[in-house]
Amino acid sequence: MRTGRRTPHSGTRPTGVLRPGRPERTGPLVLALAACLTAAACGTVPGAGPTPTTPAEPRPPSSAVSASAAPVSPSALASPTPARPSTPEPGTPRPTATPTPATVRCADLARSLSLRNQVGQLLMVAVSSGGVSSGAANAIDDSRAGSVLLLGNTTAGVDRVASVIDRARRAARTPGDIETLVAADQEGGQVQRLQGKGFDRIPSAQRQAQDPPAELESDAARWGRQLKRAGVDADLAPVADVVPKNLQNRNQPVGVLRRGYGSDPSAVASHVSAFVRGMDDAGMATSLKHFPGLGRVLGNTDVTSQVVDDTTTRRDPSLKPFAAGIDAGTDMVMVSSAFYPRIDRSRRAAFSPAVITGMLRGDLGFTGVVISDDLAAVAMQDVSPGQRMLRFVRAGGDLAIVGDPALAARMADALVDEAGDDPELAAAVEASTRRVLQLKDRRGLADC
Repeated sequence: MRTGRRTPHSGTRPTGVLRPGRPERTGPLVLALAACLTAAACGTVPGAGPTPTTPAEPRPPSSAVSASAAPVSPSALASPTPARPSTPEPGTPRPTATPTPATVRCADLARSLSLRNQVGQLLMVAVSSGGVSSGAANAIDDSRAGSVLLLGNTTAGVDRVASVIDRARRAARTPGDIETLVAADQEGGQVQRLQGKGFDRIPSAQRQAQDPPAELESDAARWGRQLKRAGVDADLAPVADVVPKNLQNRNQPVGVLRRGYGSDPSAVASHVSAFVRGMDDAGMATSLKHFPGLGRVLGNTDVTSQVVDDTTTRRDPSLKPFAAGIDAGTDMVMVSSAFYPRIDRSRRAAFSPAVITGMLRGDLGFTGVVISDDLAAVAMQDVSPGQRMLRFVRAGGDLAIVGDPALAARMADALVDEAGDDPELAAAVEASTRRVLQLKDRRGLADC
């Protein structure tokens, strides 16, 4: 285990970034969406049925929690850059990015790890922001978790949080020169885990949306520097979900808690991008959430089962903030635990190849880390812990949040056992490990 940190690498973002002085990259989803609004080919959704490697889930009951919203105007997707001539048919080979030296080195480092240590890099285990219990420390050690999430609120301030993080790092059995990544939910408003001396009181996203994007970018950089001083590496923010006006006071996961930037996809996109850029300027990794959006549901997947969005489609205008956040350089995208039957009729988003591989990797061109929402949440409890991990990785997911540390070792064991007999799954584990290591390399937590 390392005691110091490297200087984060620059110029190795997971995706192209629209920043001054850098080559412009056209946001692939925005262009695909614009083209698709006038194309008939967009109705086909690959991966919507069962596949041999990912068992289908029970169909959500008709009584499942859901809500429909009025369609968003196609004009919300207007882009100053010309759209591609057409959207490729599903299954059409897409251009792949040329591997960078860092990508090759991180692939070599991932390949050098044992399967057990590779699987550990795919786990983000929760500990209390107020202190690391012996049970949580043992869970981190037993599962060889490569990342830790601070859960629960604390008002103890920066110095106390730094000591908690130090305890969590000492509990981790990270291989070689790979350090533990520490994350927190520091959105603002009712979701600001870390408070007290050294931390600004961050306003809700609803309040942040009232400020110009440039001002939000500056504020986010300041909040990011405060997190860095405490030893945090990643902020699991911002929320990129678009909440329609008619659901603002009924949408439990976002609207009621004032976690969203509004109901207009373009306005939300500009503030999401500003938050990502500000945090990045402070050296802080970010995660957009909750793809492909929780703005149109009623129930909160943290405390409600079978949450369904029966409105969102694969080419939905409400996806624009996710495309913008990716172009701004976000390190991670968090996938929702809800069901989206108009995208995948059989599986929730976190277990859906159509959502992760088809939309996020394919349509948006995202090459960074796909992180789950909490796999220990109520919305996941109809599936065994081991199967949750297996289905997430088989669908293309990389980093699994485990809110209950007691489940971490069971999830790790299930993936190790299955991948040991399944070369295709083992290859997926190695690829996910490489993406996690690339994130750590960019943020000074690994050397590849």
